[in-house]
Amino acid sequence: MEKSFTYVGVDISKLTFDVAIFKNGKYQHYKFANETKGFKTFLKLLSARDCCVMEASGPYYLKLACFLVDACIAVSVVNPLIIRRYSQMRLLRAKTDKKDATVIANYGSSQHPALWNKEESYVLELKQMQAYTEQLNKSRTGFIRQMQAFEANPVQSKAVMKSLKKQIEGLEKQLGLLEKEMVALVEKHHKEQFKHLKSIPGIGPKTAMALIVLSGGFTKFNNAKQLSSYVGISPRIFESGTSVKGKACICKMGMSRIRAMLYVCSWSAIKKNKACREIFERLVEKGKAKKLALIAVVNKLLKQAFAIATSKKYYNENNLNLSCI
Repeated sequence: MEKSFTYVGVDISKLTFDVAIFKNGKYQHYKFANETKGFKTFLKLLSARDCCVMEASGPYYLKLACFLVDACIAVSVVNPLIIRRYSQMRLLRAKTDKKDATVIANYGSSQHPALWNKEESYVLELKQMQAYTEQLNKSRTGFIRQMQAFEANPVQSKAVMKSLKKQIEGLEKQLGLLEKEMVALVEKHHKEQFKHLKSIPGIGPKTAMALIVLSGGFTKFNNAKQLSSYVGISPRIFESGTSVKGKACICKMGMSRIRAMLYVCSWSAIKKNKACREIFERLVEKGKAKKLALIAVVNKLLKQAFAIATSKKYYNENNLNLSCI
């Protein structure tokens, strides 16, 4: 990192956040409300040389991180698991908000994590809509299963069945409206890239949209391997010496929702996508489990998506540079 920072640890929760700032040879601790007034008070303690390190604690870190970036203060957002492992490595037993802020500050000072960049407003809006549509889909599925269970009963309540049908129809209407809004937003900012990704056999509008959002329009990653690792489908080998021979599997330390979407896409890809079909058939012929072969297809789809998005071209199965990466 070119600039030398003094790292400030921030342990954030829903209502408050604890801060550890190194001054006069030791850490000074402060506590603020997780709201604009608390942000402004905290800002008075900072200088242009400070870098605030915080965990990606659900949505609770986002307002503070955006506020600090807008105030020209450097911010680094790290995975909570990394901080947990760092604390365990140092054999720390006590866990309090005050102690956690100090651990985060120490982690920043020793590891110099990458700086966090504020996402565009439309990206945050899309993420909210994606999370909400996912919840609506879960509710819709629950009501459908409930209706099917009641339909199996010899006696059915007309009032209950009518209410369930109304709930399902209402949810489907909301989902349709939200999906149109999401597509409109993506097409406004990534119209060509959205079209290019949809040209890949097996990848539909929802998956193309999800890939664009999580990758920042394929600007957050330098190669397809990094994207696969972020999604959580990179292979994980568990072996040690001659006695430990664990079964290889994917790491799953990533985005479970997009991973599930891609897995569903792989079913269609083995029928319509030449490169995906070939790798699936080759692995199955070797005796590999179909589930493992489908994971390989997911990896292939991600590589194709990265190649298509970065080359700004439509899918072409005869183009080895794109379809057979």
